[in-house]
Amino acid sequence: MADPGHDLPRGSLRNSRHLQKLKEKTYMKQTILVTGGTGFIGSHTTVELIEAGYDVVIIDNLSNSKIEVLDGIEKITGVRPAFEQVDLRDKAATEAVFQKYPAIAGIIHFAASKAVGESVQLPLLYYRNNVVSLINLLELMPAYGVKGIIFSSSCTVYGQPNPENLPVTEDAPHQKATSPYGNTKEINEQIIYDYIHSGAAVKSIVLRYFNPIGAHPSALIGELPNGVPNNLIPYVTQTAMGIREQLTIFGNDYDTPDGTCIRDYIYVVDLAKAHVAAMARVLDQETEPIEYFNIGTGKGNSTLEIVTTFEEATGVKLNWKYGPRREGDIEKIWGDCTKANQVLGWKADTPLADVLRSAWKWQEKLREDGVM
Repeated sequence: MADPGHDLPRGSLRNSRHLQKLKEKTYMKQTILVTGGTGFIGSHTTVELIEAGYDVVIIDNLSNSKIEVLDGIEKITGVRPAFEQVDLRDKAATEAVFQKYPAIAGIIHFAASKAVGESVQLPLLYYRNNVVSLINLLELMPAYGVKGIIFSSSCTVYGQPNPENLPVTEDAPHQKATSPYGNTKEINEQIIYDYIHSGAAVKSIVLRYFNPIGAHPSALIGELPNGVPNNLIPYVTQTAMGIREQLTIFGNDYDTPDGTCIRDYIYVVDLAKAHVAAMARVLDQETEPIEYFNIGTGKGNSTLEIVTTFEEATGVKLNWKYGPRREGDIEKIWGDCTKANQVLGWKADTPLADVLRSAWKWQEKLREDGVM
């Protein structure tokens, strides 16, 4: 095939190719709004989006994260994402973000209150935070030409699956949620379905994920909850560091091999990559207007296994004890992720010991930096 620039001087050929590449880059670079983008999963997903060539705008009200997370994202990627400190319950403030960044093509919606135990104590806070924020985003999408939303759902929609439904597929029956937090995920899934079913010109992929753990290999971002952690792994690493005196494993009389709860623990970087794959599918492919995917490893580990694997992987002994069961906790769940593996071309394959080492490396970095 003839070179399209064969009769141009070499310099101009190089320039025209350079311009073409620049143009391609400009046209291909889509802008993604990441809500809750300074949080644990949001920050790791922002990194993966930037590394995949997207522009990112973060909205976060910093209620459970710190602004310094942006420094970590910038150190890893060389790019500081745009940031707006906005409460998504405030529709006018949220709309101002869409007006300021008219190129937003898709949304990944993480922003939510997320502690199971706290949601039992403060149900109305959870309903207001988690439901109103989604409704505001959905209402604004068509007005600002935003094509797709990836919703951060949870395996909590399956409740406690019957034994014959383990591992759970996307078609497993939904059980009554065991906590208001879990119920907000179920309600939000239904809101998205009803809105799209009504003919709204938006698409969605709902990602139901299991238990995200670990930290970026650089140890520049990780899980940093304000105050006492609700999630297992930060409590494990903080106990190992001596910040917390003792770890309590809630319940050792469950119907599981060692009596402790079983979960599907997924490496947060693997999880972040699933969001990038889902976003590309929503924006660039002709697909059903709403799709559902389980995002996990496909296998379960008990709380006790996490503790013993952490000790083996890091060489650090943990001070822990058994305590009573905690209200709202599910006994055992793990996912069948075949659909995500096949349709999204995505798989979580980081070994558990490596994931737990990454969490410990992050905790050590926090100590080194004088954070905790």
